[in-house]
Amino acid sequence: MPSLEIQHVPILSDNYAYLAHDPGTGATAAVDPAVAGPVLAALDRLGWKLTHILNTHHHDDHVGGNMELKRATGCKIVGSRAEASSTPGVDVEVGEGDLVAIGGQTARVFSVPGHTCGHVAYWFEDSQALFCGDALFSLGCGRLFEGTAEQMWSSLNKLRALPDGTLVYCAHEYTSANADFALTIEPGNAALKARAENVRALRRAGKPTVPSTMTEEKAANPFLRADHPDLIEATGLAGKDAVSVFAEIRRRKDSF
Repeated sequence: MPSLEIQHVPILSDNYAYLAHDPGTGATAAVDPAVAGPVLAALDRLGWKLTHILNTHHHDDHVGGNMELKRATGCKIVGSRAEASSTPGVDVEVGEGDLVAIGGQTARVFSVPGHTCGHVAYWFEDSQALFCGDALFSLGCGRLFEGTAEQMWSSLNKLRALPDGTLVYCAHEYTSANADFALTIEPGNAALKARAENVRALRRAGKPTVPSTMTEEKAANPFLRADHPDLIEATGLAGKDAVSVFAEIRRRKDSF
């Protein structure tokens, strides 16, 4: 089976929506469309027809384009069951373990609370593609607006367990700032230093830094490494459990 064809759609100042297209059937999903215009323009340029919207959580910079896109295309909107009342136009409510078909492609839904209480992620195993919204960023993770550190650490562990080759399609171009912060946490991490340099080069060239791979994230993302001995030593948090270490790193990032 052909893999999904995935296109970035830059939106607002630093958001990415994505178009995920099944070449076998022509089905196309828009992931987290903040506004409709750029998505419709990309669909027109590519000659694709929108059949679905996949929302990861209810924040307006992820769902703001839902209704205009639904009116324009008749697409079905898939969103978190726990946030259906705050997500515009949801037709299909999903939660942990549910499967979503986009043509011949199937996504498994993960419940990943922390940034919001009902945040979900979509993993297309056959295409090794993870759409994780604001749960996991390239070299970062989302702020704890609604959930707890314990919830977010559990959610990140769930995503960290995916295959190393998984492509991480997060919803914001935050990697450069995240790299700067990560270097204050683990300045001796060789993988992080190499990644930070690559990120700087990509941004100088005007290129996106996502997707990253789960291998890269596990090696350099401090929020996935809160139980790693090297990071614990570097942060001076010896003797603390992983949730406490994660919470302290998140606290530092919030004031960075």
